[in-house]
Amino acid sequence: MKKIIMGALMLGAVISTQAVNAQKLNTLSSKEKKQGWKLLFDGTSTNGWHSYNQSSASPAWKVVDGAIALDQSAKKNGAPGGDLVTNDEYENYEFTIDWKISEAGNSGVIFSVHEDPSLSQSYLTGPEMQVLDDDKHPDGKNIKHNAGDLYDMIQAPKRMAKPVGQWNTAKIIKKDGHLTLWLNGTKTAETTMGTPEWDALVAGSKFKNWKEFGKYQKGRIALQDHGNDVWYRNIKIREL
Repeated sequence: MKKIIMGALMLGAVISTQAVNAQKLNTLSSKEKKQGWKLLFDGTSTNGWHSYNQSSASPAWKVVDGAIALDQSAKKNGAPGGDLVTNDEYENYEFTIDWKISEAGNSGVIFSVHEDPSLSQSYLTGPEMQVLDDDKHPDGKNIKHNAGDLYDMIQAPKRMAKPVGQWNTAKIIKKDGHLTLWLNGTKTAETTMGTPEWDALVAGSKFKNWKEFGKYQKGRIALQDHGNDVWYRNIKIREL
C-alpha cells in the first residue's frame, strides 16, 4: 500500500509539473517583462503576423496546441502557401523562438526581411537561420545547410539540433549589424552585416548575385514555408 501511495504521489507531481510547464508556454515572466521582452505570439492566434506581401495570415498557418503550425494538408485543400512575417519591423534586438520540424522537413527563421510587391519571397532580402531535420532531409548533407547554420554562409561548429519530434530553442541577437545565432545554448554563427567580412560571405554563397540580399538592417522576421510541416512557439523579442 505504501508503494502504491508513493507511486500515486510521484505521478501527481509529474502531472502537476507538466501543467505548470504548459502554463508557461507563450508567456513572459516578471523578470522578462522588466527586461523589456515582448511576445510575438500569444499562443492562441496569428495576431501580429501576416503572409508575405499579403494583408493577413494564410489559413495554412494554424495555431495547434499552443504553437504556430504550418499545415501542408491545408495547402492541398486550397489555402495559399508562403512565409509568415511579423507585422512590425525590427533592427536591434534579441529574439528567441522554439521550433519543431517534421520528419525530413525543412524551414527557417528569416530576418531583416524587406517586404515589397516587387519581391516575391522573403529570402530574397533576408538571411536565414536554418531549421531542418539534419538526419533525413537532403540538405543535412550539405555544408552550411544544417539546423542552426547561417544558411549557406556560416557553418555551426557542430550539429546541435534535437531529434525530430523534440523542441529546439533558437536565439538571434542583432545589434548595430553585429549578428550572433544560437541553437540550444550553443553559438552557431557570428558576423557583422555590412562589413567586408559580410560581403565576402555573401560573395561565397548562393546569394552573390541577389541585389537586395542582406542589404536591410531593419526588417521583418519570417517563418519559412519550405513545403513541410513545422511548428513554432515561445516567440519573444527584446529590442536593444
